[in-house]
Amino acid sequence: MTEYSLKQLAEYVDGEVRGDANLVVAGVGTLQSASAAQIAFLANSRYKGQLETSRAGAVILSPKDAEDMPAINAIVVNNPYAAFAKVAQRLDTTPLPAEGVAETAKVHASAKLGSNVALGEYVVIEAGAVIGDNVTIGAHTHIGPEVTVGADTKIWSGVNIYHRCVIGAQCNIHSGAVIGADGFGWAPENGRWLKIPQIGRVIIGDDVEIGASTTVDRGALDDTVISNGCIIDNQCQIAHNVFIDENTAIAGCTVLAGSCRIGKRCMIGGASAINGHISICDDVQIMGFAMVIKEITEPGVYASGIPATHHREWRRNGARYRQLDDLFKRVKGIEQELQKIK
Repeated sequence: MTEYSLKQLAEYVDGEVRGDANLVVAGVGTLQSASAAQIAFLANSRYKGQLETSRAGAVILSPKDAEDMPAINAIVVNNPYAAFAKVAQRLDTTPLPAEGVAETAKVHASAKLGSNVALGEYVVIEAGAVIGDNVTIGAHTHIGPEVTVGADTKIWSGVNIYHRCVIGAQCNIHSGAVIGADGFGWAPENGRWLKIPQIGRVIIGDDVEIGASTTVDRGALDDTVISNGCIIDNQCQIAHNVFIDENTAIAGCTVLAGSCRIGKRCMIGGASAINGHISICDDVQIMGFAMVIKEITEPGVYASGIPATHHREWRRNGARYRQLDDLFKRVKGIEQELQKIK
């Protein structure tokens, strides 16, 4: 079990201790569920009333919320949510994907493993692969020929990384992810489809997280690129030759079509669809279920999609939608007649 005193944790998050600095905590929890051996956080002042009844051993909160707080142990810091994330990392008890090197792991003679690499059962590492120091690879994962994996990266069970892909340092790739499968490249000829070989790679930067069952297609000619600090949720589709710039977050079930470019620090809500061959500038927030079909050139919040309504209302609106073109022509005709009168 990992344990830290409030003093140690406060120093780690650059905060101030109120109360017993020597109190030891061994886990994290919510204000409602935490025990005396755990630390909770208050990031939203409207939940401040829960401090009175919380059994948490300590709480992380802001200077404003600490002004008239009850007599509890606390770490006071300007950004409680970020501080809680850092503390939770220190107290994390999630087991590693593997420990040691399993006897069933298969490593090609030409592959290079760094120091302290852990390989789970039935891991396969193909020819020419280079695995950095302190990399952990879970059971039944396949690392293709000439793949590079940076130091301190965790790859969970059942991941497939195709040939020549590059994974950066300190990444976290979850189960079922497929990195470097063929992009959807085909040419029509006489009613048939001719496959276009996808000879690019996937390049993933440092500190990137790829969610479970997410697919990142390799480039057709150039590379598909996911830059440093990006976080991608579960079951997303990143098509060939997509470029995602640094520290962008993409929520679950989002689809990025081929050759689109996403800027820095963007946030894309779940189940969104981004059209191919368009660019989205830095600092854009796209709400869930949005369909982006043209370029976004100004930072801000964007939304689309149709909220659920009663079926009867939806059918009426659907019928009226089909009449929009006719209605537009009628209005246009009326405007023209009015112009003649003037």
